[in-house]
Amino acid sequence: MSTFLLEIGLEEVPAHLVTSSESQLVARTKEFLAAHRLTVGDIKPFSTPRRLAFQLCDVAEESEALSEEKRGPSVERAKDENGEWSKAAQGFARGQGATPEAFEVRDGYVWLTKHTTGVPANQILSQIGEEVVSQMKFTTYMKWANHSFLYVRPIRWLVALLDEQVINFNVLDIATGRVTRGHRFLSTEHVTISDAQAYEETLQSAYVLADAENRKAQIKSQLETIANRKHWVLSLDNAPAQDLLEEVNNIVEWPTAFSGSFDQKYLEVPDEVLITSMREHQRFFYVRDATGKLLPHFLSVRNGDTAHLDNVIAGNEKVLVARLEDAEFFYREDQQKKIADYMAKVKTLVFHEKIGTVYEHMQRVGLLAEKLADALDFDDDKKTDLARAAEIYKFDLMTGMVGEFDELQGVMGEHYARLFGENERVATAIREHYMPTSANGNIAKSDVGAVLAIADKLDAIVTFFAANLIPSGSNDPYGLRRAATGVVRTLTTKHWHIALQPVLAEFMAATGTVTASADLMAVLSFVVDRVRKLALDDDIRQDIVSAGTDNFATADIVYLTDRIQVLANHAHDNNFREVISALTRVARLAEKTPVSLNVNPQLFENETEKALYAATSKLQLVALEANGAEALYQALAALQMPISAYFDATMVNVDNEQIKNNRYAQLNIINQLIAGLGNLEDIVIK
Repeated sequence: MSTFLLEIGLEEVPAHLVTSSESQLVARTKEFLAAHRLTVGDIKPFSTPRRLAFQLCDVAEESEALSEEKRGPSVERAKDENGEWSKAAQGFARGQGATPEAFEVRDGYVWLTKHTTGVPANQILSQIGEEVVSQMKFTTYMKWANHSFLYVRPIRWLVALLDEQVINFNVLDIATGRVTRGHRFLSTEHVTISDAQAYEETLQSAYVLADAENRKAQIKSQLETIANRKHWVLSLDNAPAQDLLEEVNNIVEWPTAFSGSFDQKYLEVPDEVLITSMREHQRFFYVRDATGKLLPHFLSVRNGDTAHLDNVIAGNEKVLVARLEDAEFFYREDQQKKIADYMAKVKTLVFHEKIGTVYEHMQRVGLLAEKLADALDFDDDKKTDLARAAEIYKFDLMTGMVGEFDELQGVMGEHYARLFGENERVATAIREHYMPTSANGNIAKSDVGAVLAIADKLDAIVTFFAANLIPSGSNDPYGLRRAATGVVRTLTTKHWHIALQPVLAEFMAATGTVTASADLMAVLSFVVDRVRKLALDDDIRQDIVSAGTDNFATADIVYLTDRIQVLANHAHDNNFREVISALTRVARLAEKTPVSLNVNPQLFENETEKALYAATSKLQLVALEANGAEALYQALAALQMPISAYFDATMVNVDNEQIKNNRYAQLNIINQLIAGLGNLEDIVIK
């Protein structure tokens, strides 16, 4: 068995694209190997800022031979009236690269066995440049020289080796060879790779750790060693630290960790400001003491060895101090004003040219938040705090600190609100109204913050829809899908049953021209679509998701989510097929003939009608929905036997119009209950 190496040498790739590009290269290679029937053992990927590569271990000498049986025309069509092979038979043979003499006759048809011989591995692998390397897709592209070809960054060299043999192909004017490049500064000479198995060892001798996972492990080990030696607490397990570790890993080829310090006076600035300065702007790791207090030190990683490390540390400290000086200045200056001063400036800040100012947006949010609070029966204290938070929650946009560090929107609002004398609930809500800040981000914990977050996002959706700035395809420049996901996740996490349809209808009527042109059903459908997306992401069957969201009525998001989950949970029940079959039979008939819901028991002609009426007359949809989707499903599942018996003994469409309408009235009552679970006709039962 052989080893194959492919390395694509590039100009420095942006850190956020390295890992995804490595994964894509592996995925495309697997598809390529499968298409060419070439078997391999492991695929070992490599990536650095300057290269994407992989080794294929245990490569077969040639692709698998293939024998396929192809059925041709029937014997009657394969022969003409003279007993010769017909044009249909000859055409079939030509299409398979054979002659009619190779036909076999079986089961009344002519058959051909098509044999495809194996292709040597080196011939197959010579196509990898055209079918894999050139087909890579990226979110960021560059064009270079006179080429029209686009790639993530210019390709500078290519290595393709099958053991010791160079596999020849070109990408643009770059030909494959065995020469790679080591570290840009520590290894000035081009480096020759003797054979595919020697790749990792050869690069390491040229100060390149090509295995991204190994490189990350070394970075983590070096950082933890320094922190432990200095008795610092370094947390690398949280999501921001993991993201930073990934980014740092993708900007170095030969990592060397080091520590630095800054003046203790800067610790008077809020921790979030210092951490943002270190992590987001300088790619530094912050450290704390054993009590959790932030320390005036940092850890970082250079792309090189320990030579002149003191100069590197001094340079990094100097750059960080410049940032911290700005932060300290803005922190002092921002406190010289009042919230009212900042709100005066907010009145001139444009939210969107087609919608109005941020201040107008805040006023609408305050109104919507009030209606949501009423729906949730907030007490007077919560309502007062919510109204105050809605009145000022964007003031920090006009502070110097947020102007310099826009990542701190809301965070500085919370700090400054406390300093300016606002109570804890108001201050917390100002920070939480942005939450969740990502698809899987944390949800606002406080009730006031959660309602403000929902109102802020819903107003954005409604007003952008009113301005006809609606997401289409993958295009969503204003993040409305993320906003809708935030609304859904907040409502479901807090388990708040709010009928969005009447709340938004009243809100849109009250806010006049800004929202009047928005299509309420389009807005509600947009939000409910996020319920579908989240359910599908949880691997719930698509037909069940569709059934649970098709009839969303008042758009109670929590109830919609619950009934999807209930249907998904019961899909594995032994009687699920029978229950759904019985209920959908009722639904289909009821939809055809909607009639009065007045049922006259005196018109019943058999015992099954009486039994079904007795079973359903005690069920109340509102009460069942109030107890949750599970209670409604259980009640409807209990009707399966009476419904089945009813249809076995009862013909609904009889000649007597009075009796027929009475039976349809009975079915329509049951269908109202069924509609509480959604559109069950969407569920696939086999």
